[in-house]
Amino acid sequence: MDKLAYTSVNAMKSLMNRQTAIANNMANANTVGFKADMVSAHAKYLTGPGHDSRAMAVERDMQANMNAGVITQTGRPLDVALEGDAMIAVQAADGAEAYSRRGDLKIAASGAMLTGDGFPVMGANGPITMPPAERVDIGADGTIFFVPKGGDPNLPQELDQIKLVSMTGSAISKGADTLFRAADDGVLPVDENARLVSGALEESNVNMTTALVDMIETSRAWETQAKLLRTAQELDESSAAVMNIPQ
Repeated sequence: MDKLAYTSVNAMKSLMNRQTAIANNMANANTVGFKADMVSAHAKYLTGPGHDSRAMAVERDMQANMNAGVITQTGRPLDVALEGDAMIAVQAADGAEAYSRRGDLKIAASGAMLTGDGFPVMGANGPITMPPAERVDIGADGTIFFVPKGGDPNLPQELDQIKLVSMTGSAISKGADTLFRAADDGVLPVDENARLVSGALEESNVNMTTALVDMIETSRAWETQAKLLRTAQELDESSAAVMNIPQ
């Protein structure tokens, strides 16, 4: 009976993690460049005397559905949509390099170029800083051109190039901050073939219909495990009652 209880509790823990991922997906259904969370797990058997008859579900690193979202035209010069599996290199909160698909770029008051969620965009030599400009254009390869304040609009200057990388062939995982990181704190090299579309944004790839169905299925699975726990309790009480019968 303890095996039944142990299995049910462990299953409920995994279902909680799955429900958290689904809820996060639904909350980010309209977030630019968001990739739906996916929770994976593997079985880890308890070792010790006797047979290895119990296994617990151990979650792996958070993964994501990397299918492309719908690209919509915005006409805004700082909006970029990444093609294929290209990603923008950004500086995470801890100062390390991470990667994002979010292309709603903006210029802070300090001149720093940031993603829509506030992470500095990396260039060839570090975070990109934009001087006061009349106009900013971003080429298909990530090269940034700008017209200085009071400058000739027909003579834009090259500032830097957004670091674009490809995840092909590399092990990456998604963090709680929605950024992607290379395995073992690695850094992905620049992909010379990576391309982006200026004046457009990639929408979230969350399918709300699928998310709602998954939420219902997870809730029903939770109820099933809760019933199994009650059954285990009833069996335990029945066994205890039998042991207390006078001989």
